[in-house]
Amino acid sequence: MHTFTIHVPTFVEVIEFIGTFAFAISGIRLASAKRFDWFGAYVVGVATAIGGGTIRDLMLNLTPFWMTNSIYLICSALALVGVILFGKFLIRQQNTFFLFDAIGLALFTVVGVEKTLALDFPLWVAIIMGTITGAAGGVIRDVFINEVPLIFRKEIYAVACVIGGLVYGLCSWLGMHLTLVEILSGASVLLARILAVKYHWALPVLKGEDNVTDKS
Repeated sequence: MHTFTIHVPTFVEVIEFIGTFAFAISGIRLASAKRFDWFGAYVVGVATAIGGGTIRDLMLNLTPFWMTNSIYLICSALALVGVILFGKFLIRQQNTFFLFDAIGLALFTVVGVEKTLALDFPLWVAIIMGTITGAAGGVIRDVFINEVPLIFRKEIYAVACVIGGLVYGLCSWLGMHLTLVEILSGASVLLARILAVKYHWALPVLKGEDNVTDKS
């Protein structure tokens, strides 16, 4: 007699699924503004959703997470269907891109930090991996749609991931329950992004001379 087992997703897996959907929506939303076809928009959505996590896993010598579970590609496909069906509504909502991008940034930062710490790397490495997980997908997305990456030209973005990583480490050090640590870490990233956009917080711009030429 065959026995069937039901896999109950862990809290981290749930976070990954939601983050994948949110990031895919943000990528597909921008691709639609550039008038990409359905396949092109899907590619942008997938790259946004899995790009940062793929880089993280390769750097940690792991099999990229989406290669062991097709749900991430399915999530991105569902995001595409959502944009196709409700595209006009999403386009009218000016804050749609920011909302989904911020949610994806927050959730993926938590996942990156937690996965790295689970492999016994120090906190500073986990913060870097969390930042890559959260921000690198957006860089790939912007390159695909021929825009200067958001991380280089707008309000605090990657720094928000760093803040989330520091909050994760502090809460863990204080002995808080893991779920609460994850919630507070993700919320700190989200709050940092919201405040940065609302109050136009940004790092100082590195100023250089225009039309610099090599005089050697």
